[in-house]
Amino acid sequence: MSDAHTVVVGQEPFVRRHPVFSYFALAYAISWTGALLVVSPHLMRGEAVPKLAGVLMFPVMLLGPGVAGIVLTRLLDGRAGLSELFARMREISFELRWYAMLLIPPALVFAVLVCLKTFVSPAYAPNRFLPGLGFGLLAGFFEEIGWMGYAFPRMRRHWGPFVSAALLGMLWGAWHLPVIDYLGAATPHGAYWFPFFLAFTVAIAAMRVLIAFVYTRTNSVLMAQLMHASSTSALAVFSPASVSAAQEVVWYLAYGVALWAAIAVFMRRGFGK
Repeated sequence: MSDAHTVVVGQEPFVRRHPVFSYFALAYAISWTGALLVVSPHLMRGEAVPKLAGVLMFPVMLLGPGVAGIVLTRLLDGRAGLSELFARMREISFELRWYAMLLIPPALVFAVLVCLKTFVSPAYAPNRFLPGLGFGLLAGFFEEIGWMGYAFPRMRRHWGPFVSAALLGMLWGAWHLPVIDYLGAATPHGAYWFPFFLAFTVAIAAMRVLIAFVYTRTNSVLMAQLMHASSTSALAVFSPASVSAAQEVVWYLAYGVALWAAIAVFMRRGFGK
């Protein structure tokens, strides 16, 4: 019996045996290949990548998580799994307090910047770049189909909700590597590129844990999409326009610490359901 079972398992497709690894491999491949295609004309000519080309990598990269999530859900779980995924994207029946969680990212971003402006430097004055709202909506809608719709539920089966969320948050940070130098206002970051990447990852890993905290209680991919949109929009709208690269590292790190402090408060109630 065991030998026969081993043979059957050995014959399973790689994707079915390693659904989480397959997801990240596919999501990264789609996103990073798309980003490379956008900037390849400049690279082939030996030119520095202009800021506009860097910004144009964003919408292309957004396809990776969502497409990978949909394709693998259809492949592994069939039409029923895909229908269930889309149902979680329509789930809105939960208490009003979970909608109130959407206020946390903008409130913390604004509070951190006001404090830094008051006690450190006027350069930290919050901006009001309202078109940034659109960036948040696009990122939240497309990315969360994969991150929370596909990857997190499967990761949670093996590592539990908190560890899975933290690990997903770090992988989410790494996913941004092709465009990290075009995030924020102080671009390019020059010598502060790596410190900024670390500060950025601290912040969004915390945001991922907060998104997962809400998801475990609502089972709503839509809520994850809205949380993501709230976070990205807050960063895009309020990011101070005149900070230096070093100052940008400071405020992203401060925002990340504030998010982790908020998570510590919520963790007192337990992470899982």
